[in-house]
Amino acid sequence: MKQGEYIEKAKEHFGRLLEQQFARIEKMKAEKDFIDYSSLDRIIIGVVGGDGIGPYITKEAQKILEFLLAEDIKKGKIEIREIDGLTIENRARCNQAIPEDILEELKKCHVILKGPTTTPRAGDPWPNIESANVAMRKELDLFANVRPVQIPEEGIDWVFYRENTEGAYALGSDGIMVNEDLSVDFTVATYEGSYRIIKAAFEYAKKSGKNRVTVVTKANVVKTTDGMFLDIAREIAKDYPEVEWDDWYIDIMTAKLIDKKRRQQFRVIVLPNLYGDILTDEAAEFQGGVGTAGSANIGKRYAMFEAIHGSAPRMVEEGRGIYADPSSIIRAAGMLLEHIGYTDEASRLRMALDICGIYEKKLLMTGRDTGATGAEYAEYLMETLREASLKERWQAFSSKK
Repeated sequence: MKQGEYIEKAKEHFGRLLEQQFARIEKMKAEKDFIDYSSLDRIIIGVVGGDGIGPYITKEAQKILEFLLAEDIKKGKIEIREIDGLTIENRARCNQAIPEDILEELKKCHVILKGPTTTPRAGDPWPNIESANVAMRKELDLFANVRPVQIPEEGIDWVFYRENTEGAYALGSDGIMVNEDLSVDFTVATYEGSYRIIKAAFEYAKKSGKNRVTVVTKANVVKTTDGMFLDIAREIAKDYPEVEWDDWYIDIMTAKLIDKKRRQQFRVIVLPNLYGDILTDEAAEFQGGVGTAGSANIGKRYAMFEAIHGSAPRMVEEGRGIYADPSSIIRAAGMLLEHIGYTDEASRLRMALDICGIYEKKLLMTGRDTGATGAEYAEYLMETLREASLKERWQAFSSKK
């Protein structure tokens, strides 16, 4: 094939991608307001086990949800549905990131608690299918990935708003190998996609009282897409005079998160997809690592909550699945509770997690038979939640720290 033919083939490929993105933009323009959970007769929570340790840890998180929501489950105000089949084996068999029948079931739910799923990589025995996470974010338009990191004793109180549907990940499986010498991937930014995530961050900063937004890009080098993201932030900031804001480049921002003096100044941080993935994993290390952190994926119609770590298939292969630490997905369950309006239950759960996992630590999670099982940890949490003096105990522990 001659060079000109390679170029024409690449043009056709790029043209199809542009058509897809224009269609997505029109869908975003037609979006309605966020769903009002208080107006629903019944809220449906889907629980998806996923792969590897996913089913082990989501089972324990489901127990916690059923414990905290027992009264409203009994009244029919809450329904919890288990959705099976989002396993790498089933996805590989269907050759789909999310099999169509599973996606149909997901769309019947209002919110989803999802265990980790395996994304194939080179050398795996699986076909090169798209990440189930990326696909779910696209299919359900979960544009805001929200990850809080709080360590009061170190002055850390961060909430990250990571754009979820664009950037370098939006077309991650749609790059093109032009010829044996040239491969090209794409990064995507739209006005609508950038506007809604930045707007959400400023709105949260205003309503929460945090009153400070930091915008992270690499607009000095990635001038078109990152440049537009930063320009939109400037535009939106004019509508929030009560909210302070600044902007940082991603490279220096990774350094400033470990600067003990500077990091205490950050509050709400909004950033494109790839930068958000990197920075939130770094931030999670401050509170014990990715195994302890949960995250929310928010759209106007749907929301999905998950742990931010992987599926750890080796643990299952070695028979250690029952020892997987469920605290990350239980924290995600707490975020789910808050999102649907159960703020008291969410607050109690956060305090219990702090007591059990940070302060008291009666049970040690090691991931092996030298420590507690996930089921034992969940029971420890529920025992703590039953205590009438939970808030007083939490305050006593946190004041000592």
